[in-house]
Amino acid sequence: MIKDIQDKILKLKKERGVCILAHSYMSEEICEIADFTGDSYALSVKAKTAPEKTVIMCGVRFMAETVKMLSPEKTVYLANPAAGCPMAEQFDRDVIEEVKKRYPGYAVVAYVNTTAELKTVADVCVTSSSAVKICRALPQKDILFIPDVNLGSYVRHQIPEKNFKLLSGGCPTHAKIEESEAAAVKKAHPEALFLVHPECRPEVVALADYVGSTTGIMEFAEKSDAAEFIIGTENAIVQHLQFRCPDKKFYPLSKDLLCHNMKITTLADVLNCLEGRGGEEIVMDENLRSQAVKCIEKMIEYGG
Repeated sequence: MIKDIQDKILKLKKERGVCILAHSYMSEEICEIADFTGDSYALSVKAKTAPEKTVIMCGVRFMAETVKMLSPEKTVYLANPAAGCPMAEQFDRDVIEEVKKRYPGYAVVAYVNTTAELKTVADVCVTSSSAVKICRALPQKDILFIPDVNLGSYVRHQIPEKNFKLLSGGCPTHAKIEESEAAAVKKAHPEALFLVHPECRPEVVALADYVGSTTGIMEFAEKSDAAEFIIGTENAIVQHLQFRCPDKKFYPLSKDLLCHNMKITTLADVLNCLEGRGGEEIVMDENLRSQAVKCIEKMIEYGG
């Protein structure tokens, strides 16, 4: 049944000139039919260079928005309209505007996991892999980092010469993992290297052998000579690595490291979107888009 749906999707996307993007947290069967799989920013860049004029994002809303910001001439769909991101939606523009008033002169650095509206008040955007590099390169010594307090804490630790103001936002999936849970998994698998995403709590990150983005974690595990790994990010990555590296062992940091917003998108959603029976077209006011994309363009300028 899965293979039949996949074959139908592959046939339709070719006939209709559609590019399918899948975030790395999608299930294996969705990644198999995608033109590109990766993290949110990498997918946006791929969408910009893809020849197809229509794009389906298998991910969450802010990712589809970012694709639309960078490729306004393309028709962009979110495969499942209910797929949001709690971290991206934690703060609205008015809240950050008020914080900016209390910290005048601070550079506002927005994690890519933010809404288009929130990006309009940011000076520069960052990804988990480029945050340290970009924050270090900024001329400002004072930085207001939004919205993830854990990623912000990690960046601050790497750049002690700068002053960071952090807010109490973050990814609820990564943030709920306790230090004791991480220590217990490390004890259970003493030979395994611990690879963790910086959206986890600082005390969990401190236990890691490698800290990096989703893409960084996968590349590290694939290239490493080690045979066992504990994966400290969404459990889809455990599955993908098991397929890619069958000779290695991968253990989830927690059975609860599941993003329900990512998991809500199914193979059937992709097919329904292709057939015009589902999905949601991302329509963005041009004034909003032109304001929001500036911080992404600044990120590109800094080599992010």
